[in-house]
Amino acid sequence: MKTEGTSSARTAALVAAGAAGGAALGGAVSMGTATYFAHRIITPEHEKKDDVTVVSVDEAAGTVTLRASALTTAKGRYGLWLDKGAGHARLGDVLPAAEGQPAQGRKATVTRPILGVDQGEIGPGPARWNKYFYCGTPGSALDLDYENVLITSDVGELPAWQVPGAPGADKGDWAILVHGRSAMREECLRALPVIHRLGYTALVPMYRNDIGAPPSADGRYSLGLSEWHDIDAAMRYALDHGARRVVIMGWSMGGAIVLQALNRSDVAHRVHRVVLNGPVIDWGSVLAHQADLHFIPRPIDHLARGLMRSKVSRHLLRVAEPVDVAATNWVDRADEVSHRIFIIHSATDETVPFGPSQDLARRRPGLVHTFVWPQALHCAEWNTNTPLWEDLVTSFLR
Repeated sequence: MKTEGTSSARTAALVAAGAAGGAALGGAVSMGTATYFAHRIITPEHEKKDDVTVVSVDEAAGTVTLRASALTTAKGRYGLWLDKGAGHARLGDVLPAAEGQPAQGRKATVTRPILGVDQGEIGPGPARWNKYFYCGTPGSALDLDYENVLITSDVGELPAWQVPGAPGADKGDWAILVHGRSAMREECLRALPVIHRLGYTALVPMYRNDIGAPPSADGRYSLGLSEWHDIDAAMRYALDHGARRVVIMGWSMGGAIVLQALNRSDVAHRVHRVVLNGPVIDWGSVLAHQADLHFIPRPIDHLARGLMRSKVSRHLLRVAEPVDVAATNWVDRADEVSHRIFIIHSATDETVPFGPSQDLARRRPGLVHTFVWPQALHCAEWNTNTPLWEDLVTSFLR
């Protein structure tokens, strides 16, 4: 016969066991989410999906109508990848809605002029937005002379474009241009015209884990903590080929890589000035921002950082070396910044918050300067106002 005390004890035991099981399950879910989040951060994204839709093309008017979205309604000039990257077109700014067009139509679609079709044909169907605007090489995109060269780094031979400055320029002035995370060298094409006019020999290298470049030992990004070796190699290449004064430009994660190179390279003292566009000044702020955007609780974000930093959890993330996010916080490490840096960063950057860029400038007044762009998507400042972007870069480099 069951007594009341025995029944209560068993009930309490079942509740305790259930609570323990729930806690264990919750812990497992948290660990799994943190591992997934961390893995996404350090894994290159080479396969990119189509993200916009071409509704119609008016060949007579030279326009394309697209389904309206945050990308297709953005101010400025952009590119459009067609046929899974086999084709490419360049588009101008949004055209005003035609008179008499229904309100719903204005809301559902957006029309832009077609500035040129570089390859393939543009027609209705899925496509992919290209904020680089250009595609191809310095020759095909900009009609600039260039040569393909190889830069020797610890992971192997890195392909690079070498673009001479304008005729009569001082051949001792070089500029190294560093693209962002999971991007391509084409991201840097937008800067080549102004760099060319200023007389710099431009070097546009790939770095480890780019498509066409040697991979790292684990095939993972280390948020600049290993990639800086490749920019160090680019600096050494420039110096070995006649550079006397070097400037460096970096976009997004390229900015984080540049900052590590400036801090760690033995030849960093040869760098004259630095221009960063939408740079990652503090990966911690970027991770927190992305966690908020994807409704990931902050404890999960902190757990992900711990996994990245820990030697014990390397097998979970399949990384060769731990990735210490704290070592990428240049606001905290502001006293270690010793180069003149000019930062262009949009106040509406949806990917990399601009706050750390301002904070670094406040910590290093007179050495680090910022221009807060009023409105642009991540690293699309050039697209929205090319003359202003080029004027800012010219003024700083001169």
